[in-house]
Amino acid sequence: MGNLRELSPYAAEDAAGFVESMRRLKELSGMTFRELEEQAGRNGDVLARSTLADVLRRDRLPRPDVLAAFVRACGDGQRVGDWLDARERIAEGGGRAGGTPEPAPAASASPPSSAPAPRDGHEEVSAVDQVGEDAVARTPRRRRQSLLALAAVALLLVAGAGVRAWQSRAEDPRDGASDDIPVAKGERQAPVDGWVTIRPAGRTDLCLTDGRDRRGVYGSAVAVHLPCAEVPVPRTYLEPAGAGLYRVQWHHPELGKGCLTVMDTGPVKGMLEPRDDCANATLFRPEPAPEDSGAPGAYRLRTVPGAQCVGTADDSVAEGVEAVQEPCADAAGSLNQYVVVRPD
Repeated sequence: MGNLRELSPYAAEDAAGFVESMRRLKELSGMTFRELEEQAGRNGDVLARSTLADVLRRDRLPRPDVLAAFVRACGDGQRVGDWLDARERIAEGGGRAGGTPEPAPAASASPPSSAPAPRDGHEEVSAVDQVGEDAVARTPRRRRQSLLALAAVALLLVAGAGVRAWQSRAEDPRDGASDDIPVAKGERQAPVDGWVTIRPAGRTDLCLTDGRDRRGVYGSAVAVHLPCAEVPVPRTYLEPAGAGLYRVQWHHPELGKGCLTVMDTGPVKGMLEPRDDCANATLFRPEPAPEDSGAPGAYRLRTVPGAQCVGTADDSVAEGVEAVQEPCADAAGSLNQYVVVRPD
C-alpha cells in the first residue's frame, strides 16, 4: 500500500479531476475491485465492484454514500469527511478549497463522450437542443432560421435512423431466431436479439441489473432492480437460442460476460445469478402480455426448464428488490411478472 496521505482530496478542481483522485487512491491502496468490495462489507458498507468500476470509469461525481464506502475500504477512513467536503465543494461549483465558483459549462446537461449511449430518446433531444441554442446565441439574426431548420432536420434523421435500425434487426432472423414463438393474431412478436434494457412494467425507471440480496446472505451478485440512470453497467444482451428462446447475457467492462441462471439451491434459491457457464444458463421464453394485463407493450419471461415465470420478490416493484422465479400468474395477473424490453 502506498502513502495515502500524499493524495489530497482538495487537489481536484472539477468532477473529472475528482474521479482521477479516486483512481489514484485505489492505486495507492493496492486493492482490486473485488478486494475493495469485500473490505467494504467488513466495514459494514455496501460497495458493489460493478458500481465502483463504473464510477471510476466515468467523469461524474459519485454519490456521497459510494464515496464514503470507497474511501473507508481504501484505508483512508480518517479522512472521509475531507473527501466528502471536497466533493461537495465541486458539486456546488467551488472547486478547490478557498477557490471561487466556476460557471457551469453550457452543455453540462449532455452526457460525456465516454458514457454509454442514452437509455431513451430524451438525452439526445436535450443535447441537440442545447447545441442549437448555443449556435443561435452566437449567430447573426439572418442565419438563425437556417440553423433552427437544420437542427430540426437532424432530429428527424436521428429518430428515423433509430427506427430503421430497430426494424431491420427485427426483420433479420439470426442464430435460430427465425423459429420465434408462434404469435396469435393481434399480438406482438417477441423481442429481437441485441443490446437492451429490461425494466419492470410497473416501474420503467428501474432496470434489471446486478446487485446484492437485501438480507445480505449471499456473497455474489444477483439480479435486482435499480435506477437505470445509475447502472450503465453491466449491459444486457438478449442472445437467441432458437425455438423462440433467449439467454440473458450481462457484459461488464471489468468482470466480463455472465448469463442469468436461476439458483436452485442455497439461501437465495429462486433468484437469478450471472454465471460464466452460459451453455448451461437458464433459457427464457418471452410471452407478449395480453391486452387485459394492464401492461401494454410488455412481456413475461417464462423460464426453461421449469416453465415458471420471472417475477419480483414479495410481489414488490421497488428499488433494490430481487428478481425471482415463481409460478406464472393468470394471463391478467400481477404486473410484477411483466417487463418492458427496450433497445439500448
